[in-house]
Amino acid sequence: MATRQLEIYIPESHKDVVIECLDRRSGTGIWRELMEDGLFHVAFLVPAEESEPILDELEDLLSGVEGFRIVILPVEASIPRPDEDESRKRRAGLISKTPRVSREELYADLIETVRLNWVYILLVVLSTLVAAVGLIRDSVAVIIGAMVIAPLLGPNVGLSLATTLADSSLAKKAFKSLIAGIGLSLILSIVLGFFLKFDPAHIEIASRTKVSFGDIVIALASGSVGALAFTTAIPTMLVGVMVAVALLPPLVVLGLLIGAGYYVEAWGAFLLLFTNLICINLSGVLTFYFQDVRPLTWWDAEKARKATSRAILIWIILLIVLAILVYFSRAG
Repeated sequence: MATRQLEIYIPESHKDVVIECLDRRSGTGIWRELMEDGLFHVAFLVPAEESEPILDELEDLLSGVEGFRIVILPVEASIPRPDEDESRKRRAGLISKTPRVSREELYADLIETVRLNWVYILLVVLSTLVAAVGLIRDSVAVIIGAMVIAPLLGPNVGLSLATTLADSSLAKKAFKSLIAGIGLSLILSIVLGFFLKFDPAHIEIASRTKVSFGDIVIALASGSVGALAFTTAIPTMLVGVMVAVALLPPLVVLGLLIGAGYYVEAWGAFLLLFTNLICINLSGVLTFYFQDVRPLTWWDAEKARKATSRAILIWIILLIVLAILVYFSRAG
C-alpha cells in the first residue's frame, strides 16, 4: 500500500490536541510550523491503510473548531525509505482492519466517476460504437478495445459504496449516471442494429444471448474487483475492463438485436445484462462491507448496516428470480 501525507491546518490554540493525537499514531515523520495568519500547520507522513483511524479521530476532535482543514496527498516515494519494522512495532493495534485507503479518499475518487457530464456521455457513445463494430465483425480485439474505456465502472461501484454508507446523495448521482449510460448505449445500439446488417450467429454475439453459471461467476468477480480497485488504489482503467466484460457487450448486443428485429435472441441478452448488473452490485456491496467501509458516526453506521442488509437481501432475491427465469427460458 502507498503512503499518504496528511496536511493539517488548525488554529494555534488547538495544536497540542493534534500533536498528542499524532504522537500516538504510527508515521514516518511529522513536521510542524506556525503560519503568518495564525494557523498552525502539521504535516504527517503515514501508510495509506492507517490514515482512516487518524482522520476519524482528528475529525472527532476538531469537529467544532472553526477554520480547520485536512488535506490528503498521495506520496509516490520518500527518501530515506520508511523503516517498516519500526513502523509495525509502533502501529500495533492502531491500524485499520483491512489494508485500504481512507473513507474520505475513497469517496473523493468515486464522486468524480459518477458525475453525469459531457465527458461521461462521450465515453459511453465511443465505447458503444467500438463495441458494436467489434461484435458485428466478430473481432475480440476490437471488443476489448471498447471495454478499456469502461465508462460504467464508476456508477456501479459508486452505487455499491452509497449502499454501504447509506449515502442517498451519492446513490442518486450514481443511479442517475448508470441509467443514463445504459439508456444512451441501448438507444445507440438499437439505431446501429436497425441500419447495419449482421449475423446473430456470430460467436461474439450468440455467446451473449445465453446466461450460464460461468457468466454469474464472472459478474460476481467483476463487482468485487471493481470495488477493490478503488479501495486499494489499483489502476481503475485496468480493472474497468473486467467490469466492462460483464456489462458493455451484453448491453450492445441487446440493442443490436432489438434494432435488427431478433427479439427472441434479445430476450437472452436482456437476461444476461440484468443478471450481471445484479451480481456486480451484490458483490460490490459485500466487498465494501467486508473491508469494513463504514460511516464515521455510530448512528450513521447503524443506518448503513440496515441499508446494506436490505440491499443484499433484495439483490439475492432478484438474482434468484432471474435464475428461475433463465432456467425456464433455457428449458423452453
